[in-house]
Amino acid sequence: MSDAQERAWSELAPHYVIDVPRAIASTSVHHEAEIDPAAVWRRAAPLVVEIGSGQGHAIVHAAASRPDTDFLAIEVFKAGLARTMLDADRAGARNLRLVEANAPEVLEHLLPEASVAELWVFFPDPWHKAKHNKRRLVTPEFAALAARALKDGGMLRLATDWEDYAQQMRSVLTGAPGFEPAFEGEWAERFDGRVLTAFERKGAAKGRDIRDLAYRRRAR
Repeated sequence: MSDAQERAWSELAPHYVIDVPRAIASTSVHHEAEIDPAAVWRRAAPLVVEIGSGQGHAIVHAAASRPDTDFLAIEVFKAGLARTMLDADRAGARNLRLVEANAPEVLEHLLPEASVAELWVFFPDPWHKAKHNKRRLVTPEFAALAARALKDGGMLRLATDWEDYAQQMRSVLTGAPGFEPAFEGEWAERFDGRVLTAFERKGAAKGRDIRDLAYRRRAR
C-alpha cells in the first residue's frame, strides 16, 4: 500500500473498520461474531450493504448523499479499503463502516438475520473462463444467505457487464425461495443510486452491455 493508505489504516480504521473475530483464514468470520448494528452505528437507521466495494467509489458517494442511512462495505483487498476510508473521510461520510472479510461469511455470521434494508452486488468478479465459473459469487447458496440477511421487503440489487453472468444471476434469483423480481421484462432499469464507476466505464468502453437486476425479499 502507499504511505497514504498505510496512514488510513493507522488513523482512520478505528472509526471505519469493524474488528471481526476470525475463524481460520485472515478474511474469515467466526461463527459467533454477530454484531448489533445499532451499537456499531450508534443509532437505528436503514442499513445498506455493498459486497465487493473495491475502492469504494459507489458506497462513499451513496453514504455521503444519504446521511440518514447506514452503509457497510465488504471487501477482501486491504488497499481498496484504505482508499475507501480516505475518500470517506474527505467526503465526511461518517455513516460508513468497512469490514475486511469474505462476503458469504459476513452474511451468515456477522450480520443479524433480517437486519439489512438493501444488499448491493455491483460488477462482481465474472470468473469468465468456463473452468472458473464455479467461483462466482451469485449461486443458490449465496441467495439463501442474502435472503437471511435482508429484512422483509428488502432489496437485492445486482449489476454486471458480462452477459452470461447476468443470465446466471437471473436464473439463480428467479428460482430462489424468499425472492421475487422487482422489475418487469428481461432486465431491471439502471439503479439510479449507483454512481458511475471505473468498472462500469471499462465494460461500456469494451462494448459490453450493462445489465441490472433487482429482487425483493418476500415476507417470511
